[in-house]
Amino acid sequence: MAATPFELKGKSVYVAGHRGMVGAALMRRLVQEDARLVILERSEVDLRDQAQVFGWFAKARPQVVFLAAAKVGGIVANDTLRAEFIYDNIAIAANLIHAAHLNDVEKLMFLGSSCIYPKLAPQPLREDMVLTGPLEPTNEPYAIAKIAGIKMVEAYRSQYGSDFISVMPSNLYGPGDNYHPEYSHVVAALIRRFHEAKVADKRSVMVWGTGAPRREFLYVDDMADACVHLMKTYSRADLVNIGTGEDITIGDFARVVADIVGYRGEITFDTSRPDGTPRKLLDVNRLAKLGWRAKTSLKDGIQQAYRAFLTTGND
Repeated sequence: MAATPFELKGKSVYVAGHRGMVGAALMRRLVQEDARLVILERSEVDLRDQAQVFGWFAKARPQVVFLAAAKVGGIVANDTLRAEFIYDNIAIAANLIHAAHLNDVEKLMFLGSSCIYPKLAPQPLREDMVLTGPLEPTNEPYAIAKIAGIKMVEAYRSQYGSDFISVMPSNLYGPGDNYHPEYSHVVAALIRRFHEAKVADKRSVMVWGTGAPRREFLYVDDMADACVHLMKTYSRADLVNIGTGEDITIGDFARVVADIVGYRGEITFDTSRPDGTPRKLLDVNRLAKLGWRAKTSLKDGIQQAYRAFLTTGND
């Protein structure tokens, strides 16, 4: 825990990636803190461009940064856009972290991903398991970029005394998710697939893989609440996992989504498609000791995500 709580009230706060699912959730949560939210549109500055980023930071001088900007996608996007995923994400992390240092940002939070952990690491995944084994090959470029960001945070903290911290969210879902038919994550992909099957009255829906892998799913507004809690109370080099501490097989999860969407047909599995990592469950003991636990149940979260899809994602 931080020696004294870090105050957000009245501070200028920049959420990098504010239009994405994660960034938008952070913006919703930060309204409760009476912070001054600094808005930077993608059309104004390309976060991959060092000169543009440095110029903007020198003018805007944000006091607090949540680094949630990233090029993200599901298993297909990770595996096919490998060069884009490693270049874009390393460039974004390097530019924003160094700009924060140069312009005396008071505190920065870097948001990583649970894919940083080795493919076959013991479960649940503890924070000290980073770099202890080979990564899952399909998302290795993205994972390496996120590990680079974590190590930058550690290095700037060590060399310059910067109050920079890193957090590792679990698989996220909720309002603002990407429902692209090929490049979306599993939650959004299944919501869309089951909804379209219900509308078309299809007799069966095929889910990629065997259905056996186990995944942990965290509602995005819970993640945002955890991030704000940690920004205010945590100040150490060690990264912190953010999750629920509970997982479910993809097969059982698909059945939960189908039930909430109202699809009553058969669910089959395409075993020719890759499963990815067999299991990804985060050890959230460190987070619990810091005074935070997830509040939204999986069923409630999926219901809210489906309502958001019907409002904004179904086009």
